[in-house]
Amino acid sequence: MSKRDPRFTSELWTNLCRLFGRKVSFSPEYHAQTDGLAERMIETSEDMIGRFCAYGLELKDSDGFNCDWWTLIPVLKLEYKTSVHSSTGKTHSQLEK
Repeated sequence: MSKRDPRFTSELWTNLCRLFGRKVSFSPEYHAQTDGLAERMIETSEDMIGRFCAYGLELKDSDGFNCDWWTLIPVLKLEYKTSVHSSTGKTHSQLEK
């Protein structure tokens, strides 16, 4: 879900999503609740990535090699989907069912 920001409606973004097999859903125009949810998700994602990047120089894979922050995206996604959200008392995965 994305708001209708030109960064997310551009041809580049559309092609990237298509390349990675992702479907982009846009919030209805002038729908503040949905835009707020999208903004909160973006803020949470940026915070999670930022926290991992802060320790980026210390990240090692199982063989002891340094790894880049983007390799942690699956871990961040799992962490987000299995964390209990304060507003619902449920995990994101529970709400998807």
